[in-house]
Amino acid sequence: MLKKTFFLLLFSTGFLGIKAQQTIPFRITKHNNIIVKTLVNKKDSLDLMFQIAMKEGAISPQRQRKADHLIFNNGESEHNTVDIGKMSWKDIRFTDNQLTSLEADGKIGTALFEGKSFKIDYDNNQFAVYDKLPDVKGYQPVPVIWKQDLFYFVADNVVDGKKQQEEYFALQSGYSGGILYSNDFADEKELDKHLKVTGEKTLKNSQGQSVITKQGILPFFKLNNFVFKNMPVGFFSGELKTQNISYFGADMMRRFIWIFDADRKMAYIKPSKYYSEPYYKIN
Repeated sequence: MLKKTFFLLLFSTGFLGIKAQQTIPFRITKHNNIIVKTLVNKKDSLDLMFQIAMKEGAISPQRQRKADHLIFNNGESEHNTVDIGKMSWKDIRFTDNQLTSLEADGKIGTALFEGKSFKIDYDNNQFAVYDKLPDVKGYQPVPVIWKQDLFYFVADNVVDGKKQQEEYFALQSGYSGGILYSNDFADEKELDKHLKVTGEKTLKNSQGQSVITKQGILPFFKLNNFVFKNMPVGFFSGELKTQNISYFGADMMRRFIWIFDADRKMAYIKPSKYYSEPYYKIN
């Protein structure tokens, strides 16, 4: 039972017969990231990772392809064009020197779908873009909050084998793993004590402060009527408390086909062909 009162479960019958205005092909890497082939400023052919947790674009310092026609001023480049197939976007802002996934020269976000309903179709390796909400028969509705370019929703977690604990998650297609908990949730629920820890790494910053990343096994995770048991999850411990958001990462996102309404108030999900695939292992 959700206790967040502003998360009302709204149902929609959809609009029958609505066809995709456009489709955008993509490929999935072995790290679960979505890669889109783009042409930036009519000159630079770039493979950009789709990042659902941002709106516009960014270029990686580790890119493999040239981005000579992006002109940066104080780390930002304004008024760029992005072409994908026959589709074109103007006034896209790019940020310089942001790390991204392997196989990508940078990132591109939800500006591709401004004012539109869109589908992430993992079964057919494509986005579908709609003027109106398509038919969502067979999908389960998930209320979302779109805030500062992040999609948030609530799911249930059983940490100690007894009580379901609600937590907000942000969709994060750049994180290859599944669930990554915030410091607050990890500390409050004492994940270190209640989960079976299967691995950990210790990192130190220049001040000698430590960040410990841990992998554990969550007994039970529930999103709407979809239940995942004994799934690997990540969390942090140590002196630095930098993870202030819990992530629903790319390994979990790929297990569903997603449709988002144009108002960014509701998502609709159904299982994809990856639903029962083995969980991604974080090295």
